[in-house]
Amino acid sequence: MHIHTTASDGSDTPAEVVQKALEAGLRAIAISDHDTLSGVKLAQQAAEGHGLEVLSGVEVNTYYEGREIHILGYLIDPNHPYFNDQLKKLQGDRLERVQQMIKKLKTFKINILLNRVLEIASGASVGRPHLAQAMVEKGYVTTRQEAFNLYIGAGKKAFIPRENLSPKDAIQLILQCRGVPVLAHPGLSKVENLLPELVSCGLKGLEVWHVSHPRLLEEHYHKVAQKYRLIATGGSDYHGTGHDVCNRLGAICAPYESVLQLKELAGK
Repeated sequence: MHIHTTASDGSDTPAEVVQKALEAGLRAIAISDHDTLSGVKLAQQAAEGHGLEVLSGVEVNTYYEGREIHILGYLIDPNHPYFNDQLKKLQGDRLERVQQMIKKLKTFKINILLNRVLEIASGASVGRPHLAQAMVEKGYVTTRQEAFNLYIGAGKKAFIPRENLSPKDAIQLILQCRGVPVLAHPGLSKVENLLPELVSCGLKGLEVWHVSHPRLLEEHYHKVAQKYRLIATGGSDYHGTGHDVCNRLGAICAPYESVLQLKELAGK
């Protein structure tokens, strides 16, 4: 679960992700791109007849009190008109944000063309990873991670927060569209103190297993999920071979029981 493709900032196409999932012997995966469902149907088509279950998913970026909080939405209909309309607005916000960061980078004598960033995105949901790649190409940094560490990561000198969507907004939107909202990688966002508020807003799951969580932290979040009666989910947060986050599909897995619980809650 929790897999990215070229529909957002992953380097593998949906079909390539399916092939790697089959090679890894996975039973089910969830395509969870940033602010788009466009990779889901392509993955489902590629998996048809191969015994691999492909769940729909999306990762919505939100902000609260200066902190970036990602909310996963599972089992939303990829054709849901209202949800896709809202995603289009978020994608527009993404483009505007990239434009603002390009403008801010110029104050540090870093000149990046928006057209090149869009070319790198290749029609995908544009974001900071595409901007970072353009910076690598121009020689301003040596890696995408360096671009984040020095310039466009949260709190860095060219960072522009996207403050128009709160975690509560994302949770309620996902619920409204009959999806299951899950807090992504809590070990990265460090918002455990907000869990009571998020649960009261309708949060239904917690990403217990994640590549950034050492075993002791996984055990801790499993207990937290039980405390708040949340579905324990997990995934590799795979972005493609050679990516800074996780470069092996299936490196982190959740038990299939998580899939069954998500389906039961979504009535599917």
